[in-house]
Amino acid sequence: MGLLQEKMSKFREPQKYMNAGIYPYFREIDSHHKVLMFGSNSYMGLTYDKRICDAAKKAIDKYGTGCAGSRFLNGTLDLHVKLEGELAEFIGKDEALCYSTGFSVNSGVVSCVTGRGDYILCDDRDHASIVDGRRLSFSEFLRYKHNDMEHLESQLMRCNPDAIKMIVTDGLFSMEGDLAKLPQIVELKKKYNASIMVDEAHGIGVFGRQGRGTCDHFGVTDDVDLIMGTFSKSLASIGGFIAADKDTINWLRHSSRTYIFSASNTPASTAAALEALHILQTEPERQENLWKITNYALEQFKGAGFEIGDSESPIIPLYVRDPEKTFAVTARAFDKGVFINPVIPPACAPQDTLVRVALMATHTKEQVDKAVNILAESFKELGIKLGEKEA
Repeated sequence: MGLLQEKMSKFREPQKYMNAGIYPYFREIDSHHKVLMFGSNSYMGLTYDKRICDAAKKAIDKYGTGCAGSRFLNGTLDLHVKLEGELAEFIGKDEALCYSTGFSVNSGVVSCVTGRGDYILCDDRDHASIVDGRRLSFSEFLRYKHNDMEHLESQLMRCNPDAIKMIVTDGLFSMEGDLAKLPQIVELKKKYNASIMVDEAHGIGVFGRQGRGTCDHFGVTDDVDLIMGTFSKSLASIGGFIAADKDTINWLRHSSRTYIFSASNTPASTAAALEALHILQTEPERQENLWKITNYALEQFKGAGFEIGDSESPIIPLYVRDPEKTFAVTARAFDKGVFINPVIPPACAPQDTLVRVALMATHTKEQVDKAVNILAESFKELGIKLGEKEA
């Protein structure tokens, strides 16, 4: 056995949970096991919308299944250009650039917009794709405590005032469900001559006018330099984009390695995202329904005694604070008919393990009630403490 294989053979953490019957990953979704889906990021509930499915099929008929090349060379379709133009207008920036995945947007943008002698400042709960992007950058990295504006300012004070300073944050934090303090970040940007990039992966469709995101929600779009989003949540597809001023997009189009050296978005995924964007703008009742069910669910989970932190969104964390019990409650809930996702390190701090409930515009109050009851029952069976029920 070689040294590599010897190292790999020692990794048996998953097998421990498999043997205990509580391994929560790679669960097959089929038509035989009926569960309530509270683990999806499809906030608008559009993944089965016939109009989107038909748009994807028509794109395959017209363009085929793939472009067999990068956007840089032979992989740019008129469909890509149309989607980018509409995204730029929707977000409120000069131009937009589409990538094959949301992960490759952050890893490809964060890694190349700053250089040696510059600074990247990140919230310590930023998404893994942002983490990987700053690791690939030649810039100095400074981390600030989650949503701690005093700590962010202290980090900005450490920077060379003449260097580029880019603050990168999630708009809506994907595990905890809370919002970045964008108005305060903008104030610090202006005070220290910094730049801002906001990850709107979970904010698009949820916050802002017609679902334009957290930057629009706070009215700071013009003050945020780069706005990133994905197609795999509210836009019912796969891929991602970055929106910014035309000079920044020009730089990224010719410098971002995950854009230049990746195959372009498939025709089907591009057409699906484009149709979903149209629906987002013409059917405001979807966003309204999402917030009705979100507010109801927040009340119900709080009332049942769950610890949900500072969530103010369709992402509701139910804190367990024990990795093994986090897996166990996920398994029990699944067996009882509720699909939720576990969150353990490195997606959270070791003391903050949780199960993540995600709401969709298509959920009903009856479904939420059932989920709350099943989860409360599962927590109690495992000895996970709930607070006193609110009257």
